[in-house]
Amino acid sequence: MTSKFSKKYRKQYLAVRFTEMAKNQKKHQESLKIPKIILAAGSFLSFISDRLTVRFAARLFTTPLKHRIPKREHEMEQHSKQEKLLVQTLQKEIVVYQYGTSSKKILLVHGWSGRGTQLVKIADALLEKGYAVVSFDAPAHGKSAGSTTLMPEFIASIFEIEKQYGPFEAAVGHSLGGMSLLNAVKDGLKINQLVTIGSGDVVRDIIDDFVAKLQLKPKYSGLLQAYFEDKSNRKMDDYSSYRAAQKIDIPVLVIHDQDDADVPVNCAHHIHQNLQNGTLMITQKLGHRKILGDPQVIEKVIHFIQHPES
Repeated sequence: MTSKFSKKYRKQYLAVRFTEMAKNQKKHQESLKIPKIILAAGSFLSFISDRLTVRFAARLFTTPLKHRIPKREHEMEQHSKQEKLLVQTLQKEIVVYQYGTSSKKILLVHGWSGRGTQLVKIADALLEKGYAVVSFDAPAHGKSAGSTTLMPEFIASIFEIEKQYGPFEAAVGHSLGGMSLLNAVKDGLKINQLVTIGSGDVVRDIIDDFVAKLQLKPKYSGLLQAYFEDKSNRKMDDYSSYRAAQKIDIPVLVIHDQDDADVPVNCAHHIHQNLQNGTLMITQKLGHRKILGDPQVIEKVIHFIQHPES
């Protein structure tokens, strides 16, 4: 695979991205319905102050929703060993799940507003094949403390878990978890194979989509990006998946559904195009979350971890 884009391909990518965003606009609106009172507050603030509007949007952007654990995740929740772990670089505690006792360990990373038991179907299948699973509730998610977080805290948590619970043979990440793992591998996480499912790609596209859902003017995308960059002293595009993919040489399986209403499928094609050793699987009619329990997807994940070159 190529490691850099030509200008021609970049133009093609942007054209396809625009078309897909237009097709999926209604689906995106349905996948994240922002309460009218929030929309009204954002609109009101935008007439008063750009600074206040950006701070308001930033707070919303960094605040995940916490959901009740569904029945299908109860067995993993009840039979896993759970411990609190202090992430030294953040000085924040997260909850870690150890599921199974094998010395062959796989790291699972949930997505935004997810939790450590969300990839339970994949975890169960891994246990059946003789692996143990380690997962966690990212900061401000699940049972972990806090109310706000961002991708850098996911990445910091991954490295602390590797230090305390590793080494890991492979890792599987969903959505933001996939983006975080791509960045972690780029920065030195040592695994043999990586699987991403429904992973986002270009950070600015994510911010643009969020601002559009808040029904704010497009200028706030740039202002919000500048706000985060000023806070972190790092360019947001540095965290884009395609950039991380360019620096990764381990086998990576990229899985995405054609009908994903949360993250456009073109993200998967863009990531895959930048990988040196990538495999792409596109599914149909599974969406962003149902894909995690699909038997064919799980079979592909297990086979890839066991036989990455086949």
